[in-house]
Amino acid sequence: MNGSAIAIEAHGLTRRFGNLVAVDHAELSVPRGRIYGFLGPNGSGKSTTIRMLCGLIQPTSGTIRVLGLDIPRQAEALRMQIGYMTQRFSLWEDLSARENLDFMASIYTLAPARAAQRIARAIEEYRLAEFLQRPAGTLSGGQKQRLALAATTLHEPPLLLLDEPTSAVDPQSRRDFWESLFALTATGTTILVSTHYMDEAERCHALAILDRGRIVANGPPQQLMAELPLQVLEIEAEDITAARSALHELKSLRSLAQLGLRLHALISPDEPQALERVKRLLADQHVQAVVREAPASLEDVFVGATLPAPGSEP
Repeated sequence: MNGSAIAIEAHGLTRRFGNLVAVDHAELSVPRGRIYGFLGPNGSGKSTTIRMLCGLIQPTSGTIRVLGLDIPRQAEALRMQIGYMTQRFSLWEDLSARENLDFMASIYTLAPARAAQRIARAIEEYRLAEFLQRPAGTLSGGQKQRLALAATTLHEPPLLLLDEPTSAVDPQSRRDFWESLFALTATGTTILVSTHYMDEAERCHALAILDRGRIVANGPPQQLMAELPLQVLEIEAEDITAARSALHELKSLRSLAQLGLRLHALISPDEPQALERVKRLLADQHVQAVVREAPASLEDVFVGATLPAPGSEP
């Protein structure tokens, strides 16, 4: 893929705050016109990485190139080509939704005719008419989200950086929001979005899983699930407690989670014939159970990528 087809490229990207390494030698290559996700818990380095990519903070070391610009040296030139939406609602709560759009159009220095055209289109696309005259601070989480995305895209930026934008909205609003993101990519917009929701991460064209500042997995979600280097088993048992107790005797067990009346087990790949091994273990403990292989989920990928290595300190 040639350089013009890459929206974001970073090599050895590192950021330290004193003795804390917030981002540790990250490698990124994000194609244009795609949704690329950052998945990770709070404190994993997602927000710090996004802020470095848009030039808000300087990296301790490493190189960044965004939309053909060297960052942070050309950060000022980049600012009019990106939209940046934070987790916290950042528009003016005492202004009406319409006044916020007008003000953002002036910040983006849109000519009056273009501003009117873009605002009218945003009102229609993001269904803002119903609350256009209400103070932004009185809107629901989903309404604020739609308004924020409308404001962020008024100047039609080729790149959107979204930092956990759906953390305070209901599932239907999240679903609608993602439909809007796919509509934007259909026009060529590139989107980098951080999230801690597995279902959102699975919607991305590709994603990076971050853990304690490091990228521990990277690729399309389906590929990551197919290549999970762990064996996945599901166990149905009438006595779940007894089954859990028996399974914890298995040294190759890496993770065990209960899903209703089932147990979901991740087992080291070096356990030979794991399925038969688990069946025998449960039978020896007189636990009646059905054991079967199961497809890996993105949560399994996340757990597997962020688990401490066997024998290491957690």
